Amino acid sequence: MAVGPASAGATVFLDTSVLVAGLVDFGPQSAPAQSVLHAVAEKTVSPAATAWHCCLEFFSVATRLPPEYRLKPADAVRLIEEEVFARMLVHDLPAMDRAELLRAAARDAVAGGRIYDAHIAEIARAARASIIVTDNRRHFLAALRHGIRVETPSEFLGELKRQPLKG
Repeated sequence: MAVGPASAGATVFLDTSVLVAGLVDFGPQSAPAQSVLHAVAEKTVSPAATAWHCCLEFFSVATRLPPEYRLKPADAVRLIEEEVFARMLVHDLPAMDRAELLRAAARDAVAGGRIYDAHIAEIARAARASIIVTDNRRHFLAALRHGIRVETPSEFLGELKRQPLKG
């Protein structure tokens, strides 16, 4: 199930780390993620997608950051609505695929919080993403076996400069 702007399918799938750094200014280290979100806003990257889980994670992280960066809950919701819902497809894992996700996690010895990244990667696969953009590259290496590239925002921007992606 997906909500957001109508599209034939997701090509570029953004992880929570990109949403957080792209929407909360942490200084120079936020620049690559901000550039990725700018490319989404300008439709240089189209279609773009994320997971409902990433929206929840963004809200959770952004509202508990150190005080100098922390967003009020209403501001976090406004950013999700204006920058994510209005510009990206937001996917969730179909109910029929949830048990298999857990079985695959057990087979792959996924433990602890890594299940969340496995969940996001599986949503990206189900959404037919070709690229996952994340600052936590090693957390998504399992996506490679499904033919999904995993790139940091800087790597993605470098590729975008060489060959713009359009849906």
